[in-house]
Amino acid sequence: MIQDDVSARNIFRSLDWVTIILYLLLVTAGWFSVVGATYNYGDSLVLDFGTRAGKQLLWIGLAFVWALTLLLIDDRIYDTFANLLYVIMMGLLLITPFLAGDIKGSYSWIKLGPVSLQPAEFAKTATALCLAKLMGSYGYNIHRPRDFARAAGMVLLPMLLIVLQRETGSALVYLAFFLMFYREGMSGSVLFVGLAAVVYFVVGLRYNVYEMPFAATQMGTFSVLLLIWIFTIVLNLIYDRDRTHAKWLFVGGLAINGIACLISAFIVRFDVSWALLATCLGSAIYLAFESLRNRSLPLLLMAAFAVGSVAMHYSTDYVLNDILEPHQQTRVRVLLGLEEDINGAGYNVRQSEIAIGSGGILGKGFLNGTQTKLKYVPEQDTDFIFCTVGEEMGFIGSAAVLITFLLLILRLIHLAERQRFASGRVYGYCVVSIFLFHVFINIGMVMGLTPVIGIPLPFFSYGGSSLWGFTILLFIFLRIDAGRNRYTT
Repeated sequence: MIQDDVSARNIFRSLDWVTIILYLLLVTAGWFSVVGATYNYGDSLVLDFGTRAGKQLLWIGLAFVWALTLLLIDDRIYDTFANLLYVIMMGLLLITPFLAGDIKGSYSWIKLGPVSLQPAEFAKTATALCLAKLMGSYGYNIHRPRDFARAAGMVLLPMLLIVLQRETGSALVYLAFFLMFYREGMSGSVLFVGLAAVVYFVVGLRYNVYEMPFAATQMGTFSVLLLIWIFTIVLNLIYDRDRTHAKWLFVGGLAINGIACLISAFIVRFDVSWALLATCLGSAIYLAFESLRNRSLPLLLMAAFAVGSVAMHYSTDYVLNDILEPHQQTRVRVLLGLEEDINGAGYNVRQSEIAIGSGGILGKGFLNGTQTKLKYVPEQDTDFIFCTVGEEMGFIGSAAVLITFLLLILRLIHLAERQRFASGRVYGYCVVSIFLFHVFINIGMVMGLTPVIGIPLPFFSYGGSSLWGFTILLFIFLRIDAGRNRYTT
């Protein structure tokens, strides 16, 4: 439903123009970065629509049309059709692998004449709208297991469908929605469990190449099992009022593993990780027994955490070698320093770091980058676009871009907090979480701090799907925010 002239004028007066200005600044800087990344010495026409810079300008123009159209639509329509839009997008994700061609091992792009679109970029908006409708409905309580499971299922379904397209990076973006869940009251223990799983994976892989000096034990396995024991005790101290359980876990574990280490060091050398494994499983059995005796659900959950953590660690090799694709395995090993592979999977990151470092404080100037002009950095106008910013604009320019993103995210948090209805706040934090995840992971992978998972930098990376997806996501929220005072007197 399109607004009439009077309503349209009221909406434009209610719009948050600070966010729109930040959006325009980022889109403009993004286009200049695409020009810098794709420009070849001797080119005279950067506005030629046959070039990538020219095509990006066309995508930007169409993004502005999308933005204006979304602002003119009554914001209530987004809530009305949220479920239908989600179902349509899930159906589209399901059939995408059958319609898409093979692009670097991924089946996630649908070709529509001269244009290729990636449905996963638009499914984020549909998921956010559906979550907002569900969690904003009367009687919804995130602390109720059934309600939380429904919301989590809405997030996990598109993740699964995108993984089937062999687009792991885009699927991981959906984990950002759990930041919104945390804001809406999800227990911090859920985030802790997720963080612990990452720590187990990284520590286990990184240090299993070393052996402990006094025992026939891989240092990675020993470290992870030690962390599981410590984490279980800490959770017990936080969530259990009876500190007796934590005391027995600590004293028993310390005695068992102290004796095992002394025997291995001075009597007979053996794998002391078995003692730690027995400690972790014994702790789980003890907590499970105490939970039944005292009818305590937290103790049972702690026991499940210990068992699940052990299972997570011993499945790490299977996940790395049998679930991840070969190129993803190599990227993980390179990131953890287990392989060099400077001419293979580590080449992109290596060249990106060189480009960023060569920019110095002030940069080499617009169109004067050597690493990017000589095409040393693969994907330098898409996933690795930030290296162009670093080389041409230097530290000052890169910091300005990061500050602008920070201002945008902080402004969106402000807008989300001022919403009068839970649905608007939920959608707002979905937008915040997605932007935060993309910015952090993309810039982190360009600088070699996070794995290369192939996700775009909002408003900078070349391509219509990415730009349109972020624009639609943002401007629906701006329209919802503009209508927040509809029912006030």
